[in-house]
Amino acid sequence: MTNLLVNMRDQQFLLFEQLGIEKLFAKEKYKDFSKDDVLMLLNEAEKMAVNVILPTNVIGDREGCTFKDGKVTVPAVFHDAYQKFVEAGWLCPTRSVDVGGQGMPLLMSNACSELFVAANYPFTMYPGLTNGAAALIENFGTEEQKNKYMVKMYAGQWGGTMCLTEPGAGSDVGALKTTAKRLPDGTFSITGTKCFISSGDHDLTENIIHPVLARIEGDAPGTAGISIFIVPKYRVNDDGTLAGSNDVQTGNIEHKMGIHGNATCTLNFGDNGSCIGELLGKECEGLKVMFQLMNEARIEVGYQALGTASACLERSVQYAKERIQSAPVWEMKNPDAKAVSIIQHPDVRRDLLWMKSRVEAMRAILYYSSYCLDLAESTESKPEHEKWKGMAELLIPVCKAWVSDNAMIVCSKAMDVHGGYGFCAEYPVEQYLRDCKITTIYEGTNGIQSLDLVGRKLGSKKGANVMNLVGEIMATIGKAKASASMKAYAAALEEACNAIIDLTMTFGQLGKSGGFLLPILNASPFMDAFGDLVAGNILMQAALIAEEKLTGIYEAKSADTIGKQRALVHDNPDVAFYAGKVSSAKFFANEALTTVKARCEAIKFGDKSTLEIADESFAS
Repeated sequence: MTNLLVNMRDQQFLLFEQLGIEKLFAKEKYKDFSKDDVLMLLNEAEKMAVNVILPTNVIGDREGCTFKDGKVTVPAVFHDAYQKFVEAGWLCPTRSVDVGGQGMPLLMSNACSELFVAANYPFTMYPGLTNGAAALIENFGTEEQKNKYMVKMYAGQWGGTMCLTEPGAGSDVGALKTTAKRLPDGTFSITGTKCFISSGDHDLTENIIHPVLARIEGDAPGTAGISIFIVPKYRVNDDGTLAGSNDVQTGNIEHKMGIHGNATCTLNFGDNGSCIGELLGKECEGLKVMFQLMNEARIEVGYQALGTASACLERSVQYAKERIQSAPVWEMKNPDAKAVSIIQHPDVRRDLLWMKSRVEAMRAILYYSSYCLDLAESTESKPEHEKWKGMAELLIPVCKAWVSDNAMIVCSKAMDVHGGYGFCAEYPVEQYLRDCKITTIYEGTNGIQSLDLVGRKLGSKKGANVMNLVGEIMATIGKAKASASMKAYAAALEEACNAIIDLTMTFGQLGKSGGFLLPILNASPFMDAFGDLVAGNILMQAALIAEEKLTGIYEAKSADTIGKQRALVHDNPDVAFYAGKVSSAKFFANEALTTVKARCEAIKFGDKSTLEIADESFAS
């Protein structure tokens, strides 16, 4: 099967050749899985993505969600797709078999998920949020709550959301106004409004379970006083049957730039004074509980961004090969020269290689981060657990912010490759660009992710996580220096790494002396540079593996000259693939890594014009 969603050869390269997912199968936790299982599941995921989910994408975008008489209706085509998705076991594959999952590694599940989100990620948000909300109840709920809510959520019978944001509070979660009043039976009366709630209301499931952040009356202001509550749309009897409305009303759905197929709702809790919630976990630990779902969601947003970018790349390559226009630049003076496919034009080729290198870097960063979480979950060694958990925590802001920022540019360049046709709705890149934009905003804007990286993650565990990452990069540099063709590019990676280390130490010294403004003012440009370093390293790792594979193929084929080796690119798919991996790494190193030091020096210069400019000077 040929799809225009994801390069599955690159998926397999990452899983088996670069990361070595089979090492996970040696762990007790994942001993029941094998390489054959991975290949089989990827094949089934491709079928689900291409045959079931993709046909709903354009229809879902154009039909959108409707809001009438207080009820939300999703695009009609979503219903059959949702049932097939759930019945195939894709809602909660990483969860334990005991609760209805398959117990598979996160990396394995996310590789399949990439295909789903590339096909129609607004659709996948419904089961995705349900999975995450159910996991909160699994990890923090009582046995009664698990039986009452979690089982039907994991089965896809009931939906789930994540209710944090409020009008006027936005990203300042501590400013929330939703309250919880104690009731004699131990439950709470919930009153408040939440906005921008993805999948907040819909007709895919018979009930929707909302984890809601609220402050119990009398508790401390700010984030320290926040608790979290299970608030069902319809109340649930002890026997699991529904008991009527729980006073959760949908105020409206947003009319948005993209993700039209997903209902983004304003939810009003307790307008009539009869909204009942159950405490989830301990009082005043709401953010601690919710952060599990938020961290999962931030990686998922990275995959959403990757999915749109991947589909845009695949579509653009196909279009560039088929679109015939203009003679090649080297034939400009030849009046008889014939027009060629636009992939032959240097500026188009540059755009495509820019897109290819970024998409491969995004995929590698996300897969590696998922792999780190799997290693942390499956090891019995506490130091190893802390190492891999710490690496994932360091990279989560990068997974969300750097990936989505670059995905937006990939989608934009895809439109450029398509030219005027790309701006028209008859070609899918227009929708992908619109859908992609929200990934830079929700689950914590990219500015907040950058502040998280600079303010929390760099100094976490006294810098041990950063040093573990630096150790990996130094190992890559050492190997690359031994390669004749990669030696110059290794120097670019080394210079970038040293510049980031130097700037990180500068930030640390400023923090000790109260000079926090420089890091805060430059958190976003630091994220850009730091993400480029991570991307450059992981692309160079791939290139070194690819070079080794190419050497073996050349020897087997007796391709002992440059001419013979180049000829093999046209005849041997493996040669074409591996040569492409080398090109991606070299291009990215030259195009991005060589600029990191200059960007770091610009940050260290300490310009404060951002603060010094008067509000009135921004516009007349």
